Amino acid sequence: MSTSSQPWWRILTREHWFVFAITSLAWLFDCLDQQIFNLARDGAMEALIPDRKLATEYGPYTTSVFLVGWAAGGLIFGALGDKYGRAKMLTWTILLYSVSTGLSSFSTSMFDFCAYRFITGLGIGGVFGLAVALVADSVPDRARAPALGLLQSLSTWGNLTAGLTGMALGALAARHLLPFGLSHWQAMFLVGALPAFLCVFVLRRLKEPQKWVDAKAAGDKAGVRFGSYAALLGHPKWRKHAWLGLIACSAGIIGLWGIGNFHPKIVGDIVEQAFAGQGLDAAAIADQKAFWRSAGLLLQNIGGFLGMLSLAKLAQVKGRRIAFALALFLSFISTLLVFRYMRELRDLYWMLPLMGFGQLSVFGVYAVYLPELFPTSLRSTGTSFCYNVGRIVAATAPFTMSQITKRLGGDIEGFRTAGMCVSLVLLVGIAVLPFLPETKDQPLPEE
Repeated sequence: MSTSSQPWWRILTREHWFVFAITSLAWLFDCLDQQIFNLARDGAMEALIPDRKLATEYGPYTTSVFLVGWAAGGLIFGALGDKYGRAKMLTWTILLYSVSTGLSSFSTSMFDFCAYRFITGLGIGGVFGLAVALVADSVPDRARAPALGLLQSLSTWGNLTAGLTGMALGALAARHLLPFGLSHWQAMFLVGALPAFLCVFVLRRLKEPQKWVDAKAAGDKAGVRFGSYAALLGHPKWRKHAWLGLIACSAGIIGLWGIGNFHPKIVGDIVEQAFAGQGLDAAAIADQKAFWRSAGLLLQNIGGFLGMLSLAKLAQVKGRRIAFALALFLSFISTLLVFRYMRELRDLYWMLPLMGFGQLSVFGVYAVYLPELFPTSLRSTGTSFCYNVGRIVAATAPFTMSQITKRLGGDIEGFRTAGMCVSLVLLVGIAVLPFLPETKDQPLPEE
């Protein structure tokens, strides 16, 4: 059978599979730590800030700090990956986010909690651009798009693991079985630090892609600047791709991180109302919230896995831009559904998977599309610029939601309305797509 007629996975060598497996695990554990934060955030705020209303107001600010750190880490490590090597920098980013995730469990105030969150963000922010650049530069061209789509889809397994971990620890907390007097949120952060830390030891075997090695050697002789933001934003073609890609990415990131990942707040309110008449004390209600918030994350990411696979496949078959536009639209509609109509526990079982399908499908298209917009010397830099500067923009969304909620009375209904208002930004991402190139069936660009 000729290579061109074989399924894409059959043309990968043992070394290709090793690169794919390690980068997938790196991104999977990255997403595990992201979602552990989402599940543990409200519990941490309630423990560190006794005033319930202030805890509700300040909780979104910790997400803003996390996203700013994420953006900074993406910009720093994305450029360093192009300049000094993707594999080398990937190791450092994983070590950084795993250690600081564990340290978060020892927080004694909102301020040191935010400091740990910022450092975690630095590490987490570098992983995506480095991982997709590694795979894009390592596998054959025909396998690139499906491999990147699968890599991104597998990240939901990290999210699912976080949900299962939260449910298990919630059940242990309800029976007072957590060791050393740990609370649920503290145990979550400690567990989240372990798998990523272990992954570092395997990463030492990962080699730099030969394509990058050859391009770096030739570029050094020709004076090409690797990992240079001046080169990225100074070249008319790459500058256009960077700024328009940033707008499109920011919309989807806001949809998930500025709005969608706050669904545990709504879930917590639904749980409180559902169990209010059953005579449970405050601690028992808190344990129920921890369990159902984790269950909600699990449901969201079951839908998200299917959404990423589906829209990444659509990008391969019909084109990157049409898949991108559809994903953003689905994210918008499904967000409105959850924030407006999710009122009962039974609603979680179908509304959260639908929102996960819409919001996470956008990220499946990112993984396929972004590396195809930039040359080898700027692939990690450009991908990280679009994906991670979007975090700075997205960091304003939790603050905006908090302020809108406060103006609307500070209650859960104000919070729901704030989420629906902010979700309009998803439509802005669709508007810029006609000005970006269609890269389906095109080779990776070079200088």
